[in-house]
Amino acid sequence: PGWILPPLLLALLAMGHAAPCSPQPGATRFVCTEPTLSTFPRGLPSATVAISVEFTVLATLLPDALAGLLRLQELHLSSNLLTTLPEPLLRPVPTLRILDLTDNLLADLPAGIFATAHHLQHLALRGNQLQALKPTWFQPLQQLQWLDLAANALAEVPPEVFRPLRSLRNLDLSHNRLATLAPGALAGLQALEQLDLEGNQLGMLLPTTFVPVPALRLLFLQDNELLALPAGIFAPLHHLHVLDLARNRLQALELPPGSSGPVLDLDISDNPWDCECQLLEVLQRTAPRLVTARDTLCASPPRHRGREVAEVSQAGDMGC
Repeated sequence: PGWILPPLLLALLAMGHAAPCSPQPGATRFVCTEPTLSTFPRGLPSATVAISVEFTVLATLLPDALAGLLRLQELHLSSNLLTTLPEPLLRPVPTLRILDLTDNLLADLPAGIFATAHHLQHLALRGNQLQALKPTWFQPLQQLQWLDLAANALAEVPPEVFRPLRSLRNLDLSHNRLATLAPGALAGLQALEQLDLEGNQLGMLLPTTFVPVPALRLLFLQDNELLALPAGIFAPLHHLHVLDLARNRLQALELPPGSSGPVLDLDISDNPWDCECQLLEVLQRTAPRLVTARDTLCASPPRHRGREVAEVSQAGDMGC
């Protein structure tokens, strides 16, 4: 005889085949981290202000995926399998403030993807496969304050590409493939306070590199291939209070001018420093706080090889 399943078991089986992460009527926030989700949820309430669809196998979005969500302010799509975005995607959500696309497979974006995103303040594109920056992406983003482009495959920053970003305060270009910064690469970033260039292939910087960013407070240049710093390169940075130059190939040092503000926190560890008068005079004049003094060692001259730079500097017996 055939088996007759109880009604409760039938109901549970039916629920097992339901689409994961179904929208809840009246909810203003939608969160889905279902690993099997492959299509963007439909039927979200029109009052939705925040969407988080992360850690799924979502690979594509339809052009009208956000239709009817006029109030949406946050869209979190990190850790999915997105390879491209449809150009009209953001048109229905003109008040969007936060867009997180971290850790996807994006190699490019449509030229007009942000054309209507005039209120965007926070844009995260970290951990994708972007190889080039398009000026058209940034032209509408005059209210953007935070831009994360880290861990992509960027080999250059086109001159003037960031000029429209007059409100930008934080720019992360770390862990790309930048070997130099072209003249005007940072043009227009008058409000920028933090710049992260860690983990690139920077071998040299132009003397005027930081002229466009006088408000800079934190600058990260560690884990590059810098051999030398042009004289006066940090002169425009009167507000700098964190500078990381660790793990480069520097022998001589340039520092920003001293200010009446906080003491400069300086990391110059793991460089082959030449502990002669130039280095020692710079350190004595600006009196920075060496945050990793034990790993900041002299490589030359022979009489000081292996000694801590701070120890040699404080000894004051160089006859400079």
